Amino acid sequence: MSGRRRELGLGLQTNKPVGGYAPLARAADDAGFDVVTVFNDLWFQPALPALLEIATATRRARIGPSCLNPFALHPVEIAGQIAALDRASQGRAFLGLAAGAWLQSIGVDQSRPVVAIAEAWEIVRRLLARDDNGFEGTRFSLPPGATLHYELERPEVPLLVGTWSPRLAAFAGKAASEVKAGGSANPDLVPVLRERIGAPHVGIVVGAVTVVDEDGERARTAARREVAMYVDVVGALDPTTPTEPELLARVRQLVAEGRHDDAGALLPDEILRRFAFAGTPTEVAAHAEAVLDAGALRVDFGTPHGIDERHGVDLLCREVLPRLRR
Repeated sequence: MSGRRRELGLGLQTNKPVGGYAPLARAADDAGFDVVTVFNDLWFQPALPALLEIATATRRARIGPSCLNPFALHPVEIAGQIAALDRASQGRAFLGLAAGAWLQSIGVDQSRPVVAIAEAWEIVRRLLARDDNGFEGTRFSLPPGATLHYELERPEVPLLVGTWSPRLAAFAGKAASEVKAGGSANPDLVPVLRERIGAPHVGIVVGAVTVVDEDGERARTAARREVAMYVDVVGALDPTTPTEPELLARVRQLVAEGRHDDAGALLPDEILRRFAFAGTPTEVAAHAEAVLDAGALRVDFGTPHGIDERHGVDLLCREVLPRLRR
């Protein structure tokens, strides 16, 4: 990865009103962030409306969802959404695909995720390339002659695969431009991902809850609450330092009860540091630099960014990014 410039991204949750995304994205774009991405988490707004707003507010940053999933959205619809975003951004879109989280709570069948994501990508790839030969998969298919009935910006877009899974990482090594470990801020995870991917040209992206504030302890307190629900999902997936099952079980119980403050209060500093970027601008920059030094291509600073989001994004733009660009 030494031939590629180290990158920084800003990740936004889809919990804002119309007009709430553009100022944050514009600030990141103007400051020199390489990527502005939007999450597509269950129970939040779909990513596409926010991404279209971001497309009109930015000029240079790449933009895309982190991530869509083929279990809740058919690959033909995924192709249409990414085509629309690529057109609106004049060729700056990327597609993030993942198996998704929390979908079991609504009865979605997430079996054979590698097959589902591989076939979804094949359908998207064929539709963007206007390949009308058809495709017969085991989960998804395209009839011969199927094509998109509108103008496309490009015949292909880069693929980002969001995963902690060794099998999905191996697939990404053959098909993707990037692999993202969402919910991690752990430098020790980067070489593990590199081994799982098995391809030196595929960039590793590490992204997690971020809270930056002039008061580092206040930032860490706020981050604990935000990170609790992600620790519930990915806490047992980090092979470098397994989280105690008893702690995970207690966090899971409290999150299920809606007691996020109590769940976060259980997380010691060493656990928090594995799953969040939190502290003063100097501390957050040093943490991100450790991840990049471990071999990551990019760090995505995720929501909520600060005690007040606009102030947190401002600190990331004015104080964190310059420290990492030196």
